[in-house]
Amino acid sequence: MDFQLSEDQQFIRKTARDFAEKTIKPTVAERDQHHIWPAEIVKQMGELGFMGVAINEQYGGSGLDYVSYAIIIEELSRVDASCGVIASVNNSLVCYGLERFGNEQQKHELLTPLASGARLGAFSLSEPQAGSDAAAQKTRAVKDGDYYVINGIKNWVTNGPHADTILLMAMTKPELGIKGITCFIVDTHQPGVSVVKNEDKLGIRSAHSAQMAYDDYRIHKDMILGEEGLGFKIAMTILNAGRIGIAAQAIGIAQGAFEAARDYAHVREQFGQAIVHFQAVGFTLADMATRIKAARLLAYEAATRKDRHEDYIAAASMAKLFASETAMWSATKAVQIFGSNGYSKEYPVERFFRDAKITEIYEGTSEIQRLVISRELMKPGAIA
Repeated sequence: MDFQLSEDQQFIRKTARDFAEKTIKPTVAERDQHHIWPAEIVKQMGELGFMGVAINEQYGGSGLDYVSYAIIIEELSRVDASCGVIASVNNSLVCYGLERFGNEQQKHELLTPLASGARLGAFSLSEPQAGSDAAAQKTRAVKDGDYYVINGIKNWVTNGPHADTILLMAMTKPELGIKGITCFIVDTHQPGVSVVKNEDKLGIRSAHSAQMAYDDYRIHKDMILGEEGLGFKIAMTILNAGRIGIAAQAIGIAQGAFEAARDYAHVREQFGQAIVHFQAVGFTLADMATRIKAARLLAYEAATRKDRHEDYIAAASMAKLFASETAMWSATKAVQIFGSNGYSKEYPVERFFRDAKITEIYEGTSEIQRLVISRELMKPGAIA
């Protein structure tokens, strides 16, 4: 087992970190405060190949491995978790889904511009009354000849207000429960789809998440991803892979909080010395660094298993569970080290604190991750 990054992966880390420090960081506080979408940054992420990292080059992607993908999302999120999740959604929830389940026409015509960054994608599963319970979907797609007519409301569509393409889950046969869900590839420039409202969120505020409405939206049967009735399987497969990206995002948040707390502890003085010399602070920093490294190794294991085409479902859930709880814990401890200054928007740790919480919720709550892990462990021959 090799714990060292390859030369290419080290170069990717440096490229992503330099971009995050020089291009993203100068505007992160303002964008967070005023809920500003980073349009120019998203464009540049596409130009750097960050929007289709692990997608085959023939479909517009960078053709890199999932470890490299995790590295990029971590480095973006270390500075700005909003940019991290914008890229993660496009990579994991949209491009991966199209590459895995799309036909050749869909890949060439739809995946290529998404993976190259020329277009932006979003993923739409959640509804006002359907979060973890996907079978509670109310959005309906009724067949009308060669078309389907879609009506319903979707919640928490990250990238939605700016997306060109949305992978939408809708009920085609409600009587079948989860087996009646179908995935449609929505063109947001066609009539019948609209943004109801942009959510005013606690964190990741410059990554816009919207409630979206479908009012007699007509879509041709050729825009079904996979086939009718496979929507739930597609959604779960996509989310399994997406959890590697969210784990990486959480690690980036934790790393950013740790570095801010460490640096502050060297300059903040109390009782005649820098607080880093107090054992309570030093031990806290030690625990933060240890948990972050453990989370990173879990994420890399999940990514490596995916790259090797091995079963990675439990590994991805373990990584997402541990990394998200590490992000929340580390951000909380960082605020504590900053003391009252940690409660001020003058310093970045209050933003890390707000950004961290969502990683325990979206793409499967911590409770759902424990459910997935426990089910995987019950399978014959399963090894923790």
